Formats: sequence, structure tokens, C-alpha cells
Amino acid sequence: MYGVTSTGSPAGDELGARAARVRALAVLRVRGRALGLAVLPAAVAVVLYAGGVTGHFTGAGWDAARWVVTALAVVVLLVAAAVALVVARSRPAVTPTVELAESAAPDLYRLVRDLADRLGVPAPSAIALTPDCDSWLEDRSHRAHGLHRSGDAPVLVIGSPFLWWMRVGELRAVLAPVVAGTGPAAHSDIAAARRFVRGLDAAVAVPREPGLDPVRRLGAQGVGRIARVLLQSCRTHAAEMERGVAAAGSERAQAVDYGVRIVAQEQVGLAYAGWDRLLTRVALPAWRMGRWPAHLDAGVVSALTELSRRDRLAEGFTSRLGERPACDLLEEPGAVDEATSLLAAHLFHGGPAEPGPDWAPVEWSAYAEEVVDRKWRADAARLHHVLDRLGPADPDAAEPEPRPKRAADPADDGPTISRIIAHLAAPQDGAADILAAALTAQSAREEGQRPVAPTAGGPDGTVPLFPLQPPRSGRDLLADHVAALVCCAAVDTAEAAPGLDWLDGPALFVGDARCTDLTGTVLALVEDGDPEPLWAWLARTGVRPEKPVRLI
Repeated sequence: MYGVTSTGSPAGDELGARAARVRALAVLRVRGRALGLAVLPAAVAVVLYAGGVTGHFTGAGWDAARWVVTALAVVVLLVAAAVALVVARSRPAVTPTVELAESAAPDLYRLVRDLADRLGVPAPSAIALTPDCDSWLEDRSHRAHGLHRSGDAPVLVIGSPFLWWMRVGELRAVLAPVVAGTGPAAHSDIAAARRFVRGLDAAVAVPREPGLDPVRRLGAQGVGRIARVLLQSCRTHAAEMERGVAAAGSERAQAVDYGVRIVAQEQVGLAYAGWDRLLTRVALPAWRMGRWPAHLDAGVVSALTELSRRDRLAEGFTSRLGERPACDLLEEPGAVDEATSLLAAHLFHGGPAEPGPDWAPVEWSAYAEEVVDRKWRADAARLHHVLDRLGPADPDAAEPEPRPKRAADPADDGPTISRIIAHLAAPQDGAADILAAALTAQSAREEGQRPVAPTAGGPDGTVPLFPLQPPRSGRDLLADHVAALVCCAAVDTAEAAPGLDWLDGPALFVGDARCTDLTGTVLALVEDGDPEPLWAWLARTGVRPEKPVRLI
């Protein structure tokens, strides 16, 4: 179909491609059976009328049968026409991406076209970037999208972290099996089967579209049920078809940079691990503060370099950094990084699709001041606000001993470490649980008051598509807030500073070293009511627990 592959076999003759075509025909047979059922009553009606004309089917009973079957045929044909119209006009889902014009990445387009020539397949019609560690082909030729002409080759979607972490040769090797998939995708049966499945999938979602009046919504629900039945009938065949296409692409790409591809696959796993840590530990705190890191892709390089330094299994990976990075294939890497970073915040957190006064970008150099310090002080303010409402845990209880000598009374109502220690170390049962429950309720109220981003841009029309905030217990939330208060006091009264750990997010630095022993002392106070480890840490670090911290 497109010449001869690098292995010498005719293009399109891979076992996976043949299996994919067989499955595509099975999907099309489901469509054919549905069409046959739709025209069956009309065919029966034609036979009955023909029998009446020829004198074979005469009498009152046959006349009644003709009228009943004719009415049934008209209803079935109208329903079939409505289903076909909805399937044809429904807008298939498109992954939110950053479109990359050829003028913005001529070298990348040249690399992909050269790769397609080596594989003997059509080149992708365009390239787009997604803030994820994956790459695939996506058909955007549906007229509802208005992006590409019908019959165009699929769009190549590349995970943006790959461009910054991988070298040019590694990226070529990783993209080879993906680009090879354009060969099977060009086959008429596979293309028709994919269009049918995408249309059914889009038709199932039509009843959930906003703006439908009750009558149209009722009709859309009926069409959606029929489309769901058809989709379930061909689901297995469609899945096996896609597996066959992937197998064909992998088979065809075996002779293209095969040795490099083995090494590059290791980088894919490493990139996924670093990207996940960067989003959940570093980006998420910034997003929750109304800031979005403007260069996440550049940050993943720092995160993966740090991971390579800490993990002995990753030793040697940083030596690759001397080679040409794949982001050099872009004309303006910084602008592309900023666009994909904003899209990541929109998809994973539900932030606005455009920057604004309450949704501003933040550079890595300003992360410690604009995110870490503000987050700690906001948490400390929330903790003391809740504590003000609850009052002292046990006003008549004696203070726990021993304690360092302090200038202020621990029962003072100011935002001090002494106050929170006195509350959690009091002998009253359940003091920590009561405070944790009140803190959880306050956090939930504040979360509910945050503006919600418009629902758009996703396969199901809603964002965030992939929320990153995991469920947390009240004790975990309380421990985080106490730690934030201690960090604020350390910054205000000791030689400490907020900082960024590329793998763990906000971190406290005492001198030039990251403080790693604070978490255990805070947990001892929160979980066991034991203040002694924290008192020892405060004395050792030089933090003054009686001094009020600065809040926001």
C-alpha cells in the first residue's frame, strides 16, 4: 500500500495489520446487521404489497397485516434515520492539546516526516503536545472539529515531558511505533470502523449535552440507548482492532533505532515517575494558591535529575544530559512550555484556561516566596482561626513538663507554637480529633468558595479531568497545618528559609541543608500528644515558640 517496509515485506502485511483488518470487518458487520434490522420491516412490507398485487396475499387479514407492517416499517426507518443522523453529526471527543504549527517546530516536523519515510507510511497531518507522558495518533478529520479535512492522516500527539527529558535520538525511537500506526489507519476498513465507533461513542454522550429542551432530551436518550447497545456489541472487536494496529506499528518499527528504543523505553518510565511527582508534590500546591508554574516541562528535568541522583537504580542517566535535548527541535521552547503548563493546570486542577489576576504564572525562582511561604502562612492562619473558635482544650489542666523557658504564657491567644502545643498536649481526650474535624470542615468550606472553572475542553466536557488531590484524613491535615506553623516560626525567628524540593515540593531549609526530621516530631505531637520531640527540635534549631508568627 505504501511501498516496502524496512524488513523487506510489503507495507501493510504485518500480522497485526491483518488482525486489525479482520476485527474492523467484524465492527462493520455490526453496522451492517443494524442496518439490516432497520430495513427488515420495510422489506416485509414490500413482500406483502407484492403478494397483494399478484393475488397471492388477499383478504381482510392480509390487508390488516400490510397496514401494521407498513406502520412499523415507517417508525423503524424514522428511528434508524434519527440514530444515523445523530451518529453522523455528533462531535467525537478530542483530547485537549497545544497545537504545534510547523513554523513553530520545523525540525520536529522534519524528524517525523523522515521517520514516516523510513517506515513507509503516510506522515501525520499535524503535531500537537499534551501534558502527559504518552504519545498516540488521533483522528481529527471529523467536520465538527473544523481542524482538518476529511481523509487527512491522523494528528501525532506527543507528551510534552518527552521533549524536555529525552534526547533527539531517544524521541525518534519512541515515536517510531506510534508513527508507524498511520499505515494501518489509512486502510479503508479500519478507518470506517473507527469512524463508526467514534460516532457511537459521541452519540452516547448526546443526552448529557446542556441546552436540550425536554422533548429533544427524551429523543436523545432513546438514541443514546440504541447507540450504547451497538457500542457494546462491537466493543470487543474495536479493542482488538486497536491492539492489532499497535502490534502492526511495533512490528514495522522494529528495525528503526531498535537498540536506542530499548534505552528510550527506560526513559519513558523514568519520565512518568518524575512527572507524577512534579505534578502532585510541586505543581498542586501552587495551583491551590492561585499560581501555575509556567515551566513544568523544564521542571521535570530538574526533578528527574534529582531522582537520578537519589536512586542508585537511575545512576548514569544524567550522563545523557550532554546530548542534544529534543526540545531543541522547537523554535521557542519557553513559549511552548508555558502553554502546556497552563493546559496541565486546566486539566489536572480545573484552573481557568487563560491567565488572570487570580490565576498568574510563577517562575521557579520565585516559587519559594510566592508559593511555599504563602502556603505555610495561609495554613497557619487557618489553624489559629479554627483554634480561636474552639477555645482551649482544657483551661484548668496543668502545663506538661518539662518545657523550655519562654517569655510568654503558652495559653496566650496569639498565633504561637506554644499555644498549639498546649492544646494538643492537654490531657483532654480527643482534643486532636476535635481540632482535626474542625480544620477539615473549615478547609472544605474554603474549597467550596473557590471559583469553579468553566466546564470545557475534555472528552466528557468537564474539568478537572484528572484531579490530583488525594483523599486525606483529618489527622494528616492537622499534621500538615502544625508543620506549616512550625515552618513559619522557623523562618521568622531562626536561620531558616522556605525552599523547593523537586521531588517532595515545599521544604524547609535550615542553613543550606533541607530539614528532614520535622515530620516525625509533629506526628508525635498530633498522634500521641507527646510534645517532647518537637520541643527538642525547636531548641536545637533555635526557634522561639513563644513569638507570634506572621500570618496572611
